[in-house]
Amino acid sequence: MARKMLIDGEAELAQGGGEEVSNFDFDLFIIGAGSGGVRAARFSSNFGAKVGICELPFHPISSETIGGVGGTCVIRGCVPKKILVYGASFGGDLEDARNYGWELSEKVDFNWKKLLQKKTDEINRLNGLYKRMLSNWGVKLFEGEGKIVGPNEVEVTQLDGTKLSYTAKHILIATGSRAQRPNIPGQELGITSDEALSLEDLPKHAVVLGGGYIAVEFASIWRGMGSTVDLVFRKELPLRGFDDEMRAAVARNLEGRGINLHPRTNLTQLIKTEDGIKVITDHGEELIADAVLFATGRAPNSKRLNLETVGVELDNTGAIKVDEYSRTSIPSIWAVGDVTNRMNLTPVALMEASYFAKTVFGGQTIKPDYSNIPYAVFSIPPLSVVGLSEEQAIEQTNGDLLVFTSTFNPMKNTISGRQEKTVMKLVVDAETDKVLGASMCGPDAPEIMQGIAVALKCGATKAQFDSTVSSQLF
Repeated sequence: MARKMLIDGEAELAQGGGEEVSNFDFDLFIIGAGSGGVRAARFSSNFGAKVGICELPFHPISSETIGGVGGTCVIRGCVPKKILVYGASFGGDLEDARNYGWELSEKVDFNWKKLLQKKTDEINRLNGLYKRMLSNWGVKLFEGEGKIVGPNEVEVTQLDGTKLSYTAKHILIATGSRAQRPNIPGQELGITSDEALSLEDLPKHAVVLGGGYIAVEFASIWRGMGSTVDLVFRKELPLRGFDDEMRAAVARNLEGRGINLHPRTNLTQLIKTEDGIKVITDHGEELIADAVLFATGRAPNSKRLNLETVGVELDNTGAIKVDEYSRTSIPSIWAVGDVTNRMNLTPVALMEASYFAKTVFGGQTIKPDYSNIPYAVFSIPPLSVVGLSEEQAIEQTNGDLLVFTSTFNPMKNTISGRQEKTVMKLVVDAETDKVLGASMCGPDAPEIMQGIAVALKCGATKAQFDSTVSSQLF
């Protein structure tokens, strides 16, 4: 079997007896068995590489020494969050069901502990599944903390403290990122998204600090389950960087669902009291809560990898600097996913990892393409976008733009009586008729935008959108 490997930046086909003679323990050693690391292991192994991978021991709440095979997305990110979003969505659905003829008692109980256990069971199942998949692909898994001690050498500290050293022709760092806390008095009284996904009790009153994905999603989750929620953020609208019209739609929906919004506001102090946590804002407002969530950003997991000693360059946030092929300043060391702080989404880490494997072991030499990547915010209802927002299109293009928007009441809401509009938007290049961006805030937006992303990737025009026949009347 011939194996193509990238040597000094050039793809070369190994010759002689069908197998490349290697003086290394592994062709590839990966530090981090999250989405990016596992994808790289799978693809590289399929290309014939001998692969080792290490990951910290499993626990739902991460630390510098705790992680788990499956990584953030599977254990304390996308998967458990989406399970809670599904659970919270039933709250509104049960309200709507009454006008569809369902005779429900006035009080419907929600059992947080039951859902929490179901969530925990699922992430435990997935953690085991990922381990079995690595084994089935012939990947050697080490449980412990990995660090780099040379351009071609890693050291793994096992759970009992034993240190193991291995050499590898290529090293891939895929250690992801961790939630951060703001530097304010009493910050130890707050929680991050890790703890929020594993709270023993559902908070009766939650204060959420932040205006990004995580803040908006947890505000929606807790409100959907019946909690009182105050969402505190520094800007005029939540979700900075998204299309302004969509941001306004999300804000209206959050308020419509009963979430208290505090724009242009920050927290200055948390104080423990007999009644709960006293939350003080920079406007002097005081709130009493039993949970305060900090959703104020994440930082790359790079501190304990010994990177600077080896010569791997980092930026001022601690993110690993890489070139367009995910290669670091050391030719034998590569990095993908959130630890590089490029576009911090699980599907992007999967793309970067698969392209890394194709470049290094598949002889294809291809770089990730970050254009027209769809992404979603799982608020209730959700927001999803692909391509350029109206503001980005104005900034990045020279010609005239055409902007098409549609705001309507979903058919389901006409019977339920819910006052919640769906908003859809297309941004089009006036000269070429090419669709530059699409946005939607409303039910099923992520699934709809995923299909539209294919059209944008193919360079679809507004005329082609218009000529497409609908699958249904409404």
